[in-house]
Amino acid sequence: MNADQHRYFLGANPLRLLFLSVVVCGNLWLISSCSSKPTDVRSLIPSDSLVYLETNDLGKAVRAVTENEAFRNAAKKQPDFSALNGIHIGVAVTGFETKEQPVTDENSVLNFQPRFVAVAETNAWNYQANAFAENKLGEFINEVYGGEVELETSPKYDGKYYVWSAQDGRKAYGLVIGSLIFFGNDESAIEKCIAVRKGEAEPISKNTKLPSGEFLSSGYVSPDGVAQLANIVGIQFALGAGEEEEVRGFVARVLPEILRNSVKEVTWTAARSDKGIEDKYIIEPDPESANVFDETLIPAETNVNGLLSFVPQDAVSVTRYDLKNAQVAWRSVLLTAQKKTDAASGSVIGAFSSSLFEAYGVDDPETFLSSINGGILTVRADADGENVVVISTAKDIAKLKTSIAKEIAFSKPAETVEGARLWRSEDGDVAFAVIGDKFLVGDAECVVNALKANTSGQGFFTNGRVDLLNASSAISVTVSESKDPAAKLVQVLSERADKDPPLNESTVIETRFAGGKLQRTETSNFGLIGSIIEQFGKE
Repeated sequence: MNADQHRYFLGANPLRLLFLSVVVCGNLWLISSCSSKPTDVRSLIPSDSLVYLETNDLGKAVRAVTENEAFRNAAKKQPDFSALNGIHIGVAVTGFETKEQPVTDENSVLNFQPRFVAVAETNAWNYQANAFAENKLGEFINEVYGGEVELETSPKYDGKYYVWSAQDGRKAYGLVIGSLIFFGNDESAIEKCIAVRKGEAEPISKNTKLPSGEFLSSGYVSPDGVAQLANIVGIQFALGAGEEEEVRGFVARVLPEILRNSVKEVTWTAARSDKGIEDKYIIEPDPESANVFDETLIPAETNVNGLLSFVPQDAVSVTRYDLKNAQVAWRSVLLTAQKKTDAASGSVIGAFSSSLFEAYGVDDPETFLSSINGGILTVRADADGENVVVISTAKDIAKLKTSIAKEIAFSKPAETVEGARLWRSEDGDVAFAVIGDKFLVGDAECVVNALKANTSGQGFFTNGRVDLLNASSAISVTVSESKDPAAKLVQVLSERADKDPPLNESTVIETRFAGGKLQRTETSNFGLIGSIIEQFGKE
């Protein structure tokens, strides 16, 4: 199967499947504490797991979401998750199964299913853990599999073994040993855990790269995990790469190769802060890439106060880029990507790299970046990211104009809009405006709205959010606001308030390159934990 002949589809969100077991095993309302010494679940997970996710206290992780002010404002009452306190869960992905399913004579879909196992230390008596597995867990599986699920039990591995079989052949597996519950969608994954428990295989607890500390949750992706996930990421990006099958095929082939050759491993931690939940992702690149980025991805500590007044109040997101030399930084990323694939593919990457700037009305990225100063703002006016504008100051306006889309005829007289000189493309879709040493280029409507925001003095940052951008030393900072009218997260965990207010979420994303590693920190009301929980809401 290739992208020239088929369309691709991810049959299920891998994160949802991974945390399915967390939610199931965490729903232990009928289980009370016992006196036996708890088992560290890391000591039962195989060391060769591709992905490992963990929470030391499920109750604390969920409460970090529900105790947020934004959640309280949209919920009718505060849910009580005290029964989940102290439950320790580890989830391991041991492999991925790929199934091709025909849709029509010409098209098919690829369904990526992670093979996973969850291990939960319930702190319960054995009879309670078995009662939960047979009743609560069985009831949940029956609902997920569409009913009429058959259950078989047998003594196995010094415990009680469960096999649930759906009418369509799907199976789920469980094992209860003492206070431990093992649950997964692949029998071999549970067998690997038993081998670790017997001392026949190494546990993941010996991996020094695993995050350690007081976190709500944490995760680790091994080098082999990166390699397999790269294939899935490549297909996801290929789906959004346009209608041309040749382009999709190129992305699906080359992007995974670049990721495999440039990323070694990834860690994730989620912690509670006074501003919400802080998700931190640390990506470790190969040594060659790390050396290059250490020298090129350097912040300039530019103050962008003079640009912030142009950001409209209804903007979806604003990103500030602050690089000592934006042209050198862009070139280093592009050349590194080209070196991670074959020469022919590298040439194609170079040829098409400028397309990443087309939405902003820029034809020549090299000339564009060499003509502007370090502080750059990009503004997104819609959730889809189609209506965007870039705002910065110019070193050389004349040179800058040569990098802008040829559809804009600078030979024609400029019109005056809100005190700025403005040129439009013939179709009116793209505009370039100059006011003093500042310029704006991108979607024409966005450019005009940005100029109006500057004149009115009522922009995105009039409520104090300006500090979020200038206070950060990151090479890029994104501030965004989103609203969910349906408040799906609230509906999953509680009830909507009487007036059905929307669920508002603020997010700040900071990206740095330090110590040879790429660090991406996302601070938001609900974090990745909330995003995962939300996916269990009814469509």
